[in-house]
Amino acid sequence: MSSDFEGYEQDFGVLTAEITSKIARVPRLPPDEKKQMVANVEKQLEEAKELLEQMDLEVREIPPQSRGMYSNRMRSYKQEMGKLETDFKRSRIAYSDEVRNELLGDDGNSSENQRAHLLDNTERLERSSRRLEAGYQIAVETEQIGQEMLENLSHDREKIKRARERLRETDANLGKSSRVLTGMLRRIIQNRVLVVILAITLVVTILMAIFFSVRRH
Repeated sequence: MSSDFEGYEQDFGVLTAEITSKIARVPRLPPDEKKQMVANVEKQLEEAKELLEQMDLEVREIPPQSRGMYSNRMRSYKQEMGKLETDFKRSRIAYSDEVRNELLGDDGNSSENQRAHLLDNTERLERSSRRLEAGYQIAVETEQIGQEMLENLSHDREKIKRARERLRETDANLGKSSRVLTGMLRRIIQNRVLVVILAITLVVTILMAIFFSVRRH
């Protein structure tokens, strides 16, 4: 599983490096090339998001005791993704302002104010997005911990149930053994009593025979 994660990781690194390079080139390109470059970056950003989703799924399959390191790396990649999107938005704003100035012949003063306002709004949206992402991550981790606790409780319950069943079987077996031993002991006592009675009878018979024999003589 870790090899799959590392493969996605390498693809993500190569892709984000290409996106960073293209974002930096957007404001300096001619209008036609800028439009094409913006569309290309948008497509690559979607691919990078899909890679992050695949990596996230791989991390969820890792056993809890080994998941910490991969979770930290995922947080770093998500932060990098957020920074790329912010840089791209700023680059697109600069690109849009340049195109508008070329078409309208604006002196650039109002454009600068609008750009500052848009950048401020963009940063606010990014901060809100990061807080939502952090909240979502906490919710996911809490859900995973809860699921693991439920699984452990279920396993413990099964162990206790099996132990109780074995105890009942042991008690039942002990009861049967006790009854068997009691029956055997009773038969032994009966046999010994019978032997004693037979021996006494034999002795009495012999004595009586001797007694009558003496009287005749």
